[in-house]
Amino acid sequence: MENHPLKPPLQDSASPRLQEPDDSDLERLRKWQEERLTRKLRGEYESAVLHLSELVNNNLTTPLKIASVRVEGAKNTRESFLAWLINPHLTKPSEPSNLESVLHTTRHLSHIFQETDVFQAVEAKIERSRDVMASDGDVDVVFKTREKGRYFVKTATEMGNGEGNASVTAHIRNAFGGAETFEANLSLGTKTRRAYQASLSIPLSPSLNTTGILSLFGLDRDNSSYASSTEGLRGFKAVIRNKLVGNSYHEVAYEAVFRHIGNLMPPASISMREASGHSLKSSLSHTWVRDTRDDKLTGTRGFYTKAFQEVAGIGGDAKFHKLEAEGQFSRPLFPGAWVSFAARAGHLQSIGNNPSHFSDRFQLGGPLSVRSFRANSMGPRDGPDSLGGDVHWSAGVSLITDIPKKEHWPVKTHIFINAGRLDSMDKSKSLKDNIIDSISKPSISAGVGLIYRFDPVRVEANFGVPLVASKSDGSRRGFQVGIGLDFL
Repeated sequence: MENHPLKPPLQDSASPRLQEPDDSDLERLRKWQEERLTRKLRGEYESAVLHLSELVNNNLTTPLKIASVRVEGAKNTRESFLAWLINPHLTKPSEPSNLESVLHTTRHLSHIFQETDVFQAVEAKIERSRDVMASDGDVDVVFKTREKGRYFVKTATEMGNGEGNASVTAHIRNAFGGAETFEANLSLGTKTRRAYQASLSIPLSPSLNTTGILSLFGLDRDNSSYASSTEGLRGFKAVIRNKLVGNSYHEVAYEAVFRHIGNLMPPASISMREASGHSLKSSLSHTWVRDTRDDKLTGTRGFYTKAFQEVAGIGGDAKFHKLEAEGQFSRPLFPGAWVSFAARAGHLQSIGNNPSHFSDRFQLGGPLSVRSFRANSMGPRDGPDSLGGDVHWSAGVSLITDIPKKEHWPVKTHIFINAGRLDSMDKSKSLKDNIIDSISKPSISAGVGLIYRFDPVRVEANFGVPLVASKSDGSRRGFQVGIGLDFL
């Protein structure tokens, strides 16, 4: 049969539903071909996923048993630690096992490995067991991992509220091959002249919900702006933290701290001169935190609750019971605006006839607590010195809004009203009467300002005025800048 060559004009073979562009428009034709290929690949992928899903679902009851678990790529992680994590999730030989249980175990182990903060990537696969003695249905679960970098060093500078700091932080991940984290920090500043801390965190349970933390710390702080002295701390702390749902946790801690109040300035009051010298605090404490906020720095919804209690007197000369509570919750009003409520309160009760130490008393006032008052300037005073108090409370409400047409900016505006008071306990009255007296005589401030989210901290620049103040309070009218994590 004779083949006749095709000659134009030829009919367009493209189907009208494909909407193929004209050959003369090469750019549109190229995009059309790319989109068509993408749709084809997506369809093939979805078809393969559907087929695999049907295959798995139809065989969930197929008898399978994990013969071994292998972790590849974990060069700096101890095998004993990996076995400690894996063994609680493996079924006993006497227990029935099938494909469904094998898949659940693989998923749980993958999640645990990612929770260790040791691995950058974790990929799992199931393959036939390599063991020559393996029976039918025995499989190996293999995790291909890639570890994160172990060493990290960061430097930072901070300015705010008349104070400047420079710090360096060194971080070692997976320090001893068991997901331990070692961190050391050194900072130098104008008010906190020198501070250092070294801590080691160790997982205490295979679920990684319980962690032990050992830390050594110290600081030398200039209190002359409110207490005509300097303060030095040297201490040790041991913590057991149990993680709950979400960002909630319980924490039990023992702390031993050697404190020193010294370098008194010439105008120091009699009260500060009596408070100077050495003291030792040895205490047990418990902390409970529940946090459901969508963001820790500028949350628009959710709530935060913290309860803290401490008992000192297990050795040392500081003997007291301290109780503190704080809460914060936010609610959106309309798109781009939300309201935030916050409150804090605390009570310090000396045990026996021992007076409370200056280092243990509460301090109030400043851009992170009651705004438009100088830092730590509220409450009992003797001459130029703020002495701190035994009972305190503070509350605040802020209306926070986005910058118009700049919702994506990390800068927000807010209007705030703050109230609070700090008092010494009047031992001639009951605790209830002391609290009623404190609540009935609040110091109040109001103002406007800007909030800047500068991870991992929040920066505020506010203009405020004190509306009501006690004679002993150090009020501050005008601009005030604050840097920190927790604001009222």
